Amino acid sequence: MINVTKLLTGVDGEGDHLRYSLPPGARVPGTSAGKGPVVVWNATRACNLSCRHCYADACPSKDEGEMSTREAMDFIDDLADFSVPVLLFSGGEPLMRRDLVDLVAYASGKGLRAVLSTNGTLITSGKARRLKEAGLQYAGISLDGLEDKHDRFRGVNGSFEQGLAGIRNCQDAGLKVGLRFTISSYTYDDLSGILDLIERENIKRACFYHLVYSGRGSILKQKDVTREQSRRAVDLIIAKTLDLHQKGRRVELLTVDNHADGVYLYQWMKERDPERAALLLELLRRNGGNRSGLAIGCVDWRGRVYPDQFMRDVVIGNVRESKFSELWREAAHPVMAGLRDRKPLLKGRCGECGWLDICNGNFRARAASVSGDVWDADPACYLSDREIGIV
Repeated sequence: MINVTKLLTGVDGEGDHLRYSLPPGARVPGTSAGKGPVVVWNATRACNLSCRHCYADACPSKDEGEMSTREAMDFIDDLADFSVPVLLFSGGEPLMRRDLVDLVAYASGKGLRAVLSTNGTLITSGKARRLKEAGLQYAGISLDGLEDKHDRFRGVNGSFEQGLAGIRNCQDAGLKVGLRFTISSYTYDDLSGILDLIERENIKRACFYHLVYSGRGSILKQKDVTREQSRRAVDLIIAKTLDLHQKGRRVELLTVDNHADGVYLYQWMKERDPERAALLLELLRRNGGNRSGLAIGCVDWRGRVYPDQFMRDVVIGNVRESKFSELWREAAHPVMAGLRDRKPLLKGRCGECGWLDICNGNFRARAASVSGDVWDADPACYLSDREIGIV
């Protein structure tokens, strides 16, 4: 996750103390020495939408093996003991769990920062208030384009209006809310419109996700945006970031799931303000690039543990059999162990790249999906050979 607003303007955002405050090498096995990683919990596989890019391959009904409320609380207890800084409730659609609000309250009571990734369609005004009262710190609601594009991408007519209503209900309840947008060939043309909507709706935070080829998202890999479209998307986000800052609007814009963005931002700034670029480079080095298996982990509805939410073929254990904290510390799976020291294992352009200190090989799930080799080059890197220093 790259905070474009902070890097370009210096304005701090939520979570920046986890991304930029620590020196390189201080994040094993989590966000800092002695602490666990940010944990994404796919609390359920059930979902009321049918999104084209769903990495969890969600379905209308819950999985019969879904963790119970008691199991979830035991899992949360371990996360709290492991000093996990953030628990992200995800899915499927996490609000399909009837005990979701209770689990948010339980996690918050244990000192975890509880946040939510949701399609927003189930967030009524009453549910927004209940989530706020339960201690939820943030809700990220997905809008993947304007009405027509979003509804087709998400597979249900009316889901755009319902998701936008969810954002407004959170705002009315005083619950911090942000927008999530996945950049793909299906949604790319609506990026400008979404940036305008963020300003018009007074949305304080927005994350723009590069597509990762996992779950149903694997089907889209042949239709991902081109390298030029990736660059253009980042250019549009840069322009909107600076425009909002100039207007005095405090809005946090971030890009997610492609650390080539960090190199691109640095090179963009170096052409315009070399002094600011040097500071930006230091912040990117502190961030350290991709953190799969290091400072972010994932657990699914059955308790299976993964290095991140996209590497579904790499199961490192199950919280029903061993504590998450133990599995994370041991890193017994060979891929998990490799992620802890991946640079010597990387191949192709990633292995030769001159920017590994701020990218760390980007997303291994995309490499594995395209070539079958988890250590191969990430095909979504849109930088030229010259830009990464191999010609």
